[in-house]
Amino acid sequence: MSRMLPLNTTTLASFGPTVTRPRYDRSRLRPGIVHIGVGNFHRVHQAVAVEACLHLPGHEAWAICGIGLTDGPAALAKAQAYRRQDNLYTVTELTGPTPEKTQVVGAMVEYLHAPAEPEAVLARLADPATRIVSLTITEGGYFIDEASGAFSLAAADVAGDLAGRTPKTAFGTIVAGLARRRQAGLPPFTVMSCDNLPRNGDTARLAVLGFARAKDPALADWIEANGAFPNSMVDRIAPQVPEAERRRITAATGVDDLLAATCETYTSWVVEDRFSAGRPSLERAGVVFSDEVAAYVAVKGRLSNAAHMLMCYPALLMGSRLVDEGMRHPDIPRLLGRFWELDARRLVVPPSGYSTRAFTDTVVERFANPAIKDQLLRVAGDGASKIPVFHGRTITQLIAGGGDLAREAFLIACFGRYLGGVDDRGVGFEIFEPRIGPQDWRGLRTGDPLAVLGIEAFGGLGLRQSPAFVAAYQRISRQLAAQGTAATLAQLLV
Repeated sequence: MSRMLPLNTTTLASFGPTVTRPRYDRSRLRPGIVHIGVGNFHRVHQAVAVEACLHLPGHEAWAICGIGLTDGPAALAKAQAYRRQDNLYTVTELTGPTPEKTQVVGAMVEYLHAPAEPEAVLARLADPATRIVSLTITEGGYFIDEASGAFSLAAADVAGDLAGRTPKTAFGTIVAGLARRRQAGLPPFTVMSCDNLPRNGDTARLAVLGFARAKDPALADWIEANGAFPNSMVDRIAPQVPEAERRRITAATGVDDLLAATCETYTSWVVEDRFSAGRPSLERAGVVFSDEVAAYVAVKGRLSNAAHMLMCYPALLMGSRLVDEGMRHPDIPRLLGRFWELDARRLVVPPSGYSTRAFTDTVVERFANPAIKDQLLRVAGDGASKIPVFHGRTITQLIAGGGDLAREAFLIACFGRYLGGVDDRGVGFEIFEPRIGPQDWRGLRTGDPLAVLGIEAFGGLGLRQSPAFVAAYQRISRQLAAQGTAATLAQLLV
């Protein structure tokens, strides 16, 4: 391999034929999409679809401005890396031990770090050229109270934004931008959530209107009457890229990319065709526009995301650290098969003509792909937010219908043990649970065996109020404590 070159506008023409480069004139692009939360998933999913659109005639006004809201060393390093690379980065699809397809993505032409340049962020949102604001801020980033289902005005960051400071939250930022547009006589932009939520557009609408109504009821009425919040389903595995993996990819491609992203070959994006200010021709980039988004979301969330959550905690506890490692434990695929066959599949209504069995077959293949090197801790993190999203409806339906609760109780019991941060071998791991607050942690540390059932994020599931669930959970928890995860799982599958 020839020597590596840094990635920027001046070096683009120097990369070899194994690296796909933008074929459009990047100097003519203007941002029409603002994206909040430029993490790995956005970069390998929505941005790749926009990249394809930018090769079409008449799409120069649909480039992306990325916005980072968080502060700290990692956020600053990301902003600096984007500046050094002229907002370029690579995406490598992994199907084997070496990269098979790498492309340079040029769709993002601007990146703004909000803590350092808040006025530039608000000016970009208020710019007439901005027509879509998209979001990947994680399932827990919408400040929705699990018990009431309402937008939480009491959350500290939300309260701070409402008090009049420079906004720090996505919704404080969005509403401030919309207020400027209204004052200038401009129409609102479309707010397009791309997070893994059952009705992500409706949730974004709830959050935006909830914040706006608390700030200015007339502004909220204007947004409600004129804005758009399409629901969507998004699907692609985008693992974290450790430094060793980044170096391996850059050595193979010759592109010294500080922000290299990787993904599986599979990708899917289904969205409602509801946009208040136009959109790019995403259908020509493989995006499906459908009135059945809710059905696609149900299939993906309750069969694929739910399976990810169900396998990650026992796999971690049994000593695995990568998803494909966990899938090599023979009882993990069996657990997923039982969950699909006995619990979830019969409760999910798929889109017209859609085979859920064929879909779950692809899920097994995707999870077992050793090239992806997806981290179990990435999947497990923020489980307090993710479990209600992906398992909540299945749990409540099983409880209401008197169904077998063993597999869902096993999930919650394994989650409880995961919160201890130590696997069955005594090896520690770092947990990430931002939705578990101090009061929840105090309860968990009392030794109350049912404490995990009562954490605030699980409030809407009614776990402690179901004698059948409590009994199943207690039985499995005792087994986990006495016999370990592998033996408990084996008995669950008898």
